[in-house]
Amino acid sequence: MAIRFDGQVALVTGAGAGLGRAYAIDLAKRGAKVVVNDLGGDPHGEGADRSPAQKVVDEIKEAGGEAVANYNNVAEYDGGFEMVKQAMDTWGRLDVVICNAGILRDTAFHNMSEEDWDKVVAVHLKGTFTVLRAAWPVFRQQSYGRVVVTTSSSGIYGQFGQANYGAAKTGMLGLMNVLKQEGAKYNVNVNTIAPVAGTRLTATVMQEDMLQKLVPEMVVPAVVYMVSQDCTDSGYVIEAGAGNFNRASIVKGKGVQPGTDDLKDAEWVQQNWQQICDLDGAEPMWRTGQTLKDYLASKQ
Repeated sequence: MAIRFDGQVALVTGAGAGLGRAYAIDLAKRGAKVVVNDLGGDPHGEGADRSPAQKVVDEIKEAGGEAVANYNNVAEYDGGFEMVKQAMDTWGRLDVVICNAGILRDTAFHNMSEEDWDKVVAVHLKGTFTVLRAAWPVFRQQSYGRVVVTTSSSGIYGQFGQANYGAAKTGMLGLMNVLKQEGAKYNVNVNTIAPVAGTRLTATVMQEDMLQKLVPEMVVPAVVYMVSQDCTDSGYVIEAGAGNFNRASIVKGKGVQPGTDDLKDAEWVQQNWQQICDLDGAEPMWRTGQTLKDYLASKQ
């Protein structure tokens, strides 16, 4: 069955180029009305330019779709509010939010400045908060919402020179894991994409031949499905890029469960270290103290 967004409104941040542009264009082709947000700064978070967002809007309109440009800064609380307000003022609802805006300021940790840390965390982590905080009451009131936030292999597994970026991207997992629970009773699903694509950000760390191969459009199918009403899963992390798709997950191992009868010491941990760290039979969790399997069973 074709995935459509007729009658729905989507907000995509950082949509003036790269992945965000690709998401916005595909959603518009499928019937969504799209708020195309982009401050238009450079890859390091400096400056502003309205032309990237407007260019994508023009592209969508020329293809017969509906879109409006938004130039607010996701790192500002009022910026997130104004994006959502624009969607509501223009079309009266908001169904989809894709938090994609990002910058890079790569440097080894011992050389990282406070500004390098603050700016990256502000755009990625706070910038996701500002938009979703404004959208959340709308989702609750209409008992519907689909959200995709953006993490990275740097946040899931780590990458040298990206302590600021990796920390912010791991923060997306914590945010998703809470919001998936708070949104469940309101039919609000929150998932995470970990994309690999050739964009102006990755151009700072990738070779030219890889940039040409890793087109953003290869990531789009996963994101568009996750923000559709057809997707009923929530709390998933999907890695996508180079034609490949897979799920990544934080899991909990069986460990050792001796109970509280005897107080253990460091030597006991040393002796049982291999079993404590063994991941055989590990399971994804839904919330603290409940496996995903148990949660899904409780919904049946």
